[in-house]
Amino acid sequence: MGRLMKIEGRKNAQDARRGKIFTKIIRELTVAARAGGGEAKSNPRLRLAMDKALSVNMGKDVVERAIKKATGDLEGVSYEEIRYEGYAPSGIAVIVDCMTDNKVRTVADVRHAFSKCGGNLGTDGSVSFMFTKRGVLSYAAGANEDAITEAAIDAGADDVVVYPEDGAIDVLTAPESFEPVKAAMISAGFAPDEAAVTWRADNDVAVAGDTAQQVVKMIDMLEDLDDVQNVYHNAELGQDAYQ
Repeated sequence: MGRLMKIEGRKNAQDARRGKIFTKIIRELTVAARAGGGEAKSNPRLRLAMDKALSVNMGKDVVERAIKKATGDLEGVSYEEIRYEGYAPSGIAVIVDCMTDNKVRTVADVRHAFSKCGGNLGTDGSVSFMFTKRGVLSYAAGANEDAITEAAIDAGADDVVVYPEDGAIDVLTAPESFEPVKAAMISAGFAPDEAAVTWRADNDVAVAGDTAQQVVKMIDMLEDLDDVQNVYHNAELGQDAYQ
């Protein structure tokens, strides 16, 4: 009985996590379609959101319903994009991108996460200057570094980053080059494990011990909020941060 209860508990946790992921993607689909129209061919942001939906096996009907709500074909909720900036412990810069139908609730939840973990909210622009918008194609450990690098150069990527600790690889592009580089890499036989246009810190700051664990706790709290879409930071975290 105990083992069955553990299995059921783990499944419930996985279902809850999956539900949160679906909620965030549906909001992204909605905002993207409202901003740029419901046709993926002419709306790169919507195309990215649809790719995310596909990667987590979201049903086609769910995707289509979200887009129709956004374009007015179905009644739906109106979401607003908001960005918060601030600092985690040790001056770690943090950007929190949200989509919400209730700004009062969202700012209260975000502020609570910052203050509970020893951080503080800043003003607009207080940390975003430390980050650059990038297209990122990620390849897991074991990928062929030489072949991916050659393909990335041919595709017009800006840079290739190899992580020595595990051999994982990131191919970096300018945001406007993301789609053609991604298509070229897939055509060359190197479909990425993950791909997104995201914000990356220009310089990471190493933190360790209790401070690192507090930073991780804060990031986790923020990411668990329903209104939070993405959290970006400039912390360089070692294994001790997750103990």
